[in-house]
Amino acid sequence: MATPTRKSPKVGFVSLGCPKALVDSERILTRLRAEGYKVAPSYADADLVVVNTCGFIDAAVDESLDAIGEALAQNGKVIVTGCLGAQPRKILERHPQVLKITGPQRYEEVLAAVHEHLPAKHEPFLDLIPETGVKLTPRHYAYLKISEGCNHHCSFCIIPSMRGRLASRPIGEVLREADALARAGVKEILVISQDTSAYGVDLKYAEEPWRGRQRRTRFYDLAEALGELKVWIRLHYVYPYPHVDQAVELMADGRVLPYLDIPFQHASARILKLMRRPAAAENTLERIGAWRRAVPDITIRSTFIVGFPGETEEEFSELLDWLRGAQLDRVGCFEYSPVEGASANALAEAVVPDEVKHERRERFMELAAEISAKRLKKKIGRTLQVLIDRVDDDAAIARSSSDAPEIDGVVRIVDGARLKVGDWAQVRITKSGPYDLEAQLAK
Repeated sequence: MATPTRKSPKVGFVSLGCPKALVDSERILTRLRAEGYKVAPSYADADLVVVNTCGFIDAAVDESLDAIGEALAQNGKVIVTGCLGAQPRKILERHPQVLKITGPQRYEEVLAAVHEHLPAKHEPFLDLIPETGVKLTPRHYAYLKISEGCNHHCSFCIIPSMRGRLASRPIGEVLREADALARAGVKEILVISQDTSAYGVDLKYAEEPWRGRQRRTRFYDLAEALGELKVWIRLHYVYPYPHVDQAVELMADGRVLPYLDIPFQHASARILKLMRRPAAAENTLERIGAWRRAVPDITIRSTFIVGFPGETEEEFSELLDWLRGAQLDRVGCFEYSPVEGASANALAEAVVPDEVKHERRERFMELAAEISAKRLKKKIGRTLQVLIDRVDDDAAIARSSSDAPEIDGVVRIVDGARLKVGDWAQVRITKSGPYDLEAQLAK
């Protein structure tokens, strides 16, 4: 029997922004692949380009608009989706020739636009794809998005207006996807959402069966069930609600990675109130101390904003003092940038000058680097399990349980050139720097 042949239409894809947007891109590409489309490696090879945009801060908006312009210049047929798509006026003012604009999570609208401008005939003999769908990450790790949207109204953020209120995926659906990933060889699953610890509240923690047990659609129950898959489970975007302490118990038992990504954003009670941050009244230093007593090797990463409207030098100093007490392992810091539509724009507070914001960020990151370097130095001489992400001519680049891909540090294995991407390795730490480690294979 002759193998069917035909020319499949090719779609170029540009994915910008956070891991949640990356998951959206994977879903769209999976659907397109299932319908017979191919993914083009370049603008020149593509019949049409989809740009999945970010619109969270001004810099992200500029990057998205530049990417749309580049795709138009090099291809000419462009469909725009993602967070910036929720503000079509901004796009059309710069690029009125785009074919279609859709907002975030509008998968069906993106597909309909592709069908309209680049129709394809489905051929089941040619369009088979793996059960896990199309992945834009390496084969050994994957992001698992458990919900869309957010119920919070942080004054600096417009994500709820872009992505809507919290909409959790049923726990059975999430666990089946995670199980399929693990069976396909994924060794690390990164759990993401806008507010991971609020998972299931909108579904009233409804129960669903999985592996012979009823599981509640709830943060702890999800973490516990994922821990049964025997792969690395990394929890991102966790707010420090009291029930997070239960998840720390799972870390102590080795069922999920001893790693928490918590966006604290600031330490001043007044600034946190102006930001309308959830859990702003929590005694975070006391909680961090308790987590470290329960799990001495826990890694805590966070992000912060400096130069928020009204932030005084005393309040910034309070943030630095808090960081000295918290001794966070991994830290990111942003200078406050007003976002169109955010309620912080209407605050009757003094605007912090750009040069002051920049100077404060530099001081903050200098302290953060000192803390990180001191904590990493304690790992010299230890043997760690690592996961290989890349192999160069003379070394392998890996990550330990303390390192999320793309945002944290790495472990450079100087004698690891013969390792393969996706391998596990046992290494002995020999050197440390402000953010990264150097190691040799354990004998």
